[in-house]
Amino acid sequence: MKEILQRIEDALGGRYAAAELETIKKALCLELLGTSAVSFYTKEKLSADTEKLDRALERLAKGEPLQYVIGSTPFCGLTFRVDGRVLIPRPETAELVDWVAEDAAPGGSLLDVGTGSGCIAISLAHRLPGWKVQGWDISEGALEVARDNNTLNGTEVEFRKVDILKAEQDCRFDVIVSNPPYVMESEKAQMEDTVLDYEPHLALFVSDNDPLLFYRAIAEFGKKALVTGGKLFFEINPLEASALKGMLEEAGYHNIELRKDIFGKLRMIKALL
Repeated sequence: MKEILQRIEDALGGRYAAAELETIKKALCLELLGTSAVSFYTKEKLSADTEKLDRALERLAKGEPLQYVIGSTPFCGLTFRVDGRVLIPRPETAELVDWVAEDAAPGGSLLDVGTGSGCIAISLAHRLPGWKVQGWDISEGALEVARDNNTLNGTEVEFRKVDILKAEQDCRFDVIVSNPPYVMESEKAQMEDTVLDYEPHLALFVSDNDPLLFYRAIAEFGKKALVTGGKLFFEINPLEASALKGMLEEAGYHNIELRKDIFGKLRMIKALL
């Protein structure tokens, strides 16, 4: 084990800070190489697939996210497969899932727009037994990942290829939730290369000229698809919180509530129809 850990240290020590490097060591040993936790912590001498490890180290040295290299990530107590076709689920999004689940009454129907890996839809289907859940996305690649995760986690979410900017589906939902593209193009300069170089831009970015594009489309769709008293939940760009609240009010939504995430930023909004 010491030899494996040294191999990781030699390959990545110059790129990652000490704490992050320890996380990488543990993930590579336990999740990629299948080492037991006991063996990892006791530094027991073990043989390993060095070719597999070296391929992973090469990818990590170039800056590829650990979750893509491992091929999975934990989220809301479940495991989700991830690759470059979908965003890596974030802790802030888990907070949105918690809010929706805590607010939900028994039974109902829910739509997740821009489902990506399916992390929101599947986590909510797991948390809300008896609910009918759909996940929509424009990317067939993302939907393939989501369907795999649906099987992996034993849920029964219906995933469909739908462009919300052109949606005309005749459906009724109690809740619509979405984490749509909301990072403005002008914010790219502030982002890490690991995100810019590897995560799908289709799921991240929106034009500075119309940063509320997807929120507006979902809100308009919600006016037709939500039952009376139905609810919208969004993950949001803190920079657009005030403008989004105003747009929802103008669209006829009420009881609008903003919430901060664990980092103290306005990151979520709820609105009733």
